[in-house]
Amino acid sequence: MTSAVPSFELLAGAAGSPVILHVPHSAREIPAEVRAGIVLGDAELERELDHITDSHTARIAEEAAGLAGVRPWRFVNRLSRLVVDPERFPDEREEMRAVGMGAVYTRTTHREVLRDDDLDPEPLVERYFRPYARAMTEAVRERLAAVGRAVVVDVHSYPAEPLPYELHGAGPRPPVCLGTDSFHTPPELLATAREAFSKAGETGLDSPFAGTYVPLEYYGREPRVSALMVEIRRDTYMSEPGGPAGAGLPRLASALAALVDAVS
Repeated sequence: MTSAVPSFELLAGAAGSPVILHVPHSAREIPAEVRAGIVLGDAELERELDHITDSHTARIAEEAAGLAGVRPWRFVNRLSRLVVDPERFPDEREEMRAVGMGAVYTRTTHREVLRDDDLDPEPLVERYFRPYARAMTEAVRERLAAVGRAVVVDVHSYPAEPLPYELHGAGPRPPVCLGTDSFHTPPELLATAREAFSKAGETGLDSPFAGTYVPLEYYGREPRVSALMVEIRRDTYMSEPGGPAGAGLPRLASALAALVDAVS
């Protein structure tokens, strides 16, 4: 684990592409200074990373980008979500604060202590969360300026069996869950995604995870920014909880590429 790893990376796509594949939870890296504030032992931390990391989703996005006729842009988090979770609201709007998993986690996937309760999250928010948010906002702004619209596709994964931290884990767990937003997910984008992923298995809607990621500057106010979350059930492409990718990964990358091309 090293602090030399950059916090995030924007990988260029085609100049005329509106698509940003956003990969926020694929990394396991934790800077040493952040590791010092996590109370888990090394073996416990590795196990937690197995559960919390959306393993191989950066590879799915990379392969999809290579297959797409119009190469999408990719915004990839290079640090673990245990540093900060860039997709959480950084304030009281975040419902996951109820289980100690706001922008800065204090509890694990099994609701055990990750950080001391008296931790001040602000230094981590300032150092990692806000720069990430600013960079993602700028990436969307550039797509709007270049092509007049932006399509943010979140690339996530989730376990076949619910983990204790999940607030809505009792519902369906399809091979592919599509998370939507009432403002930013137009019906045609959802229909296109259902068609693209139909060859990869059944698709479901907003269960076990719902919503999308849109930079707060545009959230609920800019209709030219559309967004969709793609949650892939891990047993369809990898060995759980944190094992290697399997034969299902290319099929999912191909489906994602089909979605990219259809909306480009």
